[in-house]
Amino acid sequence: MESLEAERERAEALDVSELADAIETIGFECTRCGACCKAVEGCGGDGGDGGGDAAERGDGSAGEDAEGHDHTATVFPDEVRELQETDDYDWRDVARPMPYGLVEGEDGPQGETFEWALQTDDCGDCTFYAEDDEGVGACTVHGDRPLVCRTYPFSVALGGTSQPMGEAVDEAGMVRAHECEGLGRDISRDEAEELARALKQRAVRELEEAVAVRDSYRPIERGPGEVVVFDSEGPKRSDGSEIE
Repeated sequence: MESLEAERERAEALDVSELADAIETIGFECTRCGACCKAVEGCGGDGGDGGGDAAERGDGSAGEDAEGHDHTATVFPDEVRELQETDDYDWRDVARPMPYGLVEGEDGPQGETFEWALQTDDCGDCTFYAEDDEGVGACTVHGDRPLVCRTYPFSVALGGTSQPMGEAVDEAGMVRAHECEGLGRDISRDEAEELARALKQRAVRELEEAVAVRDSYRPIERGPGEVVVFDSEGPKRSDGSEIE
């Protein structure tokens, strides 16, 4: 298995034009179905495919498929802060500790995890997802949405990068496409290149984050019912505050 540093070098060497060629070959157009923003078996009972990023399982959208699960999309610490600024949000309005690695204690989740996930509402949907009266989905922070959302349903075939929920259903070169009803549709060259640039940026960022988390990790004494999130900036509490 390649080291994280070697995979990061491969990510930095990705050719945007080749990635765009692959995206054009596969084809994609967002249908605004909302499946990548909603929980599986959420309040409506038809929560879609979950989408997002299920990195802990093998990206950022996650969980126990048969029983249903909340939307789970990985977000970087600086992306949390950018989203905070859009409407003066509190950290916990934007992000929650990635649930993988945590266990349910008497007072709620506890343990250690290594990523942040976008916050969810009471139905398990992304808190920034909304539908109009006709059921057409939209992201309320579309211009500031995280890289994992900008690039869904695509990923790159590099170790250490996150893979969206579900098996890849198509592949061209280094690009993998995961379950989405928008696949196979025509995409313009400009759109393919924009997506390709974001996909490369995401791959590099994910590997930079992984290296930084590994290098800065240090054991933290936790009290009962406490959660510690180890991200690239160091250990944090569930409200995003740093642990000295």
